Amino acid sequence: MTTNSDYADPSVIVDTQWLADHLNDPHVRIIEVDVSPEPYKNAHIPGAVFWNIFTDLLLPNLQINFDAIAFTKLMARSGVTNNTTVIAYGSYPGIGGWIFWLLKVFGHDNVRVLNGGYQKWQSENRPLATELSTFPSTDYQPQALNHSLRVLHPEVEAAIHQQEPILLDVRTIQEYNGEWFFNQPPKANERTGHIPSAVHLEHLLTLNEDGTFKSCDELKNLYTSKGITPDKEIFPYCAIGGRSGYTWFVLKYLLGYPNVRNYDGSWNEWSRLVDSSAHGKC
Repeated sequence: MTTNSDYADPSVIVDTQWLADHLNDPHVRIIEVDVSPEPYKNAHIPGAVFWNIFTDLLLPNLQINFDAIAFTKLMARSGVTNNTTVIAYGSYPGIGGWIFWLLKVFGHDNVRVLNGGYQKWQSENRPLATELSTFPSTDYQPQALNHSLRVLHPEVEAAIHQQEPILLDVRTIQEYNGEWFFNQPPKANERTGHIPSAVHLEHLLTLNEDGTFKSCDELKNLYTSKGITPDKEIFPYCAIGGRSGYTWFVLKYLLGYPNVRNYDGSWNEWSRLVDSSAHGKC
């Protein structure tokens, strides 16, 4: 049986029982993140505040919004102070790890991921709420952005066909093979495929059926089987930087890989580059 202590930094995840014990803790704020508010309106963990991926976290071009003013307003209206412990989860696997990465970029260090997310919470018949969670606005103070957690296009392009860094594509096999653009067949002018020389390992392979993280040994075996070892620098990417942000979290905090940076521009940026030589499959 997997225990949190198996991981490189066990403090970054909490289980459902811990959260159940802290539902009314004023120093804890639970954040649910999704592409639509409907699942949240139907049922959510009591006290959870909703963040909409498209309107709260992304720009209209689907790139992540790194505007410090917008982030500060989001944290303030969510009732989060600079000292609040944020517990992140979503209605589909991996969102919590992405939010962990994003908050770290914005300098909010006190963040944890709910192991198993909503799926695990619901399966255990724990309490759910339908009323919207609202809290008094706070005077959240913005911090300096930590851009060292990101890798930008020029470095990614320079890594093509190099032994290191490793370009790690964590999307579905359909996206990697060029059958899908994001989660569906491509529309007009949408380019599909993957960054040349990128290794493929879908992010969902890191999770058990109940949505919890696989054991430390299972995760190590999964990544090392693809040559993704802790002595190498790793650049994960996906479609818009979410699944790759989650992968950054798994590699860096659960496995202790020291040199991981998220290519948050991901395929959304890469596929739209003018230089056609930078496109295509291996």
